[in-house]
Amino acid sequence: MDELLLIEAVERYMKGEMSPKERTFFEEIRKNNPSVDQMVVEHTFLLHELDKHAGIKAYKHSLNEVESKLTDEGLISRSQLKGKARVVFLWKKYKRSITVAASIAGIISIATAGLIVVYTKKVAESNKEDLVARIDKVKRQIQSSGQPSKTLPVPPTPDYRATGFLIDGKGFIVTNAHVVDRMKNIYVQNNKGEYFTAVSIYTDPNTDLAILKINDTAFKSISNLPYSIKKANSNLGEQIFTLGYPRNEIVYGQGYVSAKSGDGGDSTAYQLSVSVNPGNSGGPVLNRNGEIIGIITSKNRTADGVVFAAKSKNIYKLLEALRKSGDTVTIKLPTNAGLKGLDREQQVEKMEEFVFMVVGN
Repeated sequence: MDELLLIEAVERYMKGEMSPKERTFFEEIRKNNPSVDQMVVEHTFLLHELDKHAGIKAYKHSLNEVESKLTDEGLISRSQLKGKARVVFLWKKYKRSITVAASIAGIISIATAGLIVVYTKKVAESNKEDLVARIDKVKRQIQSSGQPSKTLPVPPTPDYRATGFLIDGKGFIVTNAHVVDRMKNIYVQNNKGEYFTAVSIYTDPNTDLAILKINDTAFKSISNLPYSIKKANSNLGEQIFTLGYPRNEIVYGQGYVSAKSGDGGDSTAYQLSVSVNPGNSGGPVLNRNGEIIGIITSKNRTADGVVFAAKSKNIYKLLEALRKSGDTVTIKLPTNAGLKGLDREQQVEKMEEFVFMVVGN
């Protein structure tokens, strides 16, 4: 497809100007062509940044107009408005003769540069969404009452749902730090609907990772995990798949690595192009060889398919920090390549047993 025509198609798609048939056709192209999908993501970011920049410029312009108006009317003079003292000057000398709104506007105009920095940072944070699902009150009541429901059995009255996966068959699970931060009582549930009590033994807010330990006597250790945890960085465009619990049953997703760094250039994370929803936090990201390359952490609210995942090498750093903390627990990471060479359906089938729903209250 000609590049100009493709850009035009992307813009029509984003503005909702395509017919249902065209939209379906374009989404199929996007799904099967990573370069087209990436163009949509990049174009979304571009338009978002342009809109944000235009808004800031308009805001600055209006503040400058207020300041010019005050100067023209003789209420202030530019020679008096120099350095940091202008804030004190404006407030002390003109608080009686200038309206409160004009005074505030004048003061804000002086600090515009600093405010823009703070605003931009807050916007970036507000665009980031943690992928923990909050379980609504109706489902909690159904599950705790013992009445029949379509959901899998879970512990009484859970408030939150996320995902985790085994890194040691003795019951050690990795999930996100922001997941366990929400939970006083933690349970994990396997794909058979069996749930077990668990505790958090270590968290790292910098990489947003946590280690859980299943402490339930009903849990039987698993001797052989069929995957490994990758130490090296993955390549741009590498095909990946995920497993997680955005629903009360395990859900599969596929995509690719769209950037080698995460939100704001975070070198400890990847940006992925994949579909995720609340409940996917803590889910494993695997490559075609069945190696875990990352852990889902969050997504961008304003751009479809922009997902962030902590790099898998952070798990090794997490264990090193655990050892340095003086904890005597021994965790042996899996090194098998049992998923390598299998087709995707077989890989998913083998992985399901080791991916857990993490719930708690």
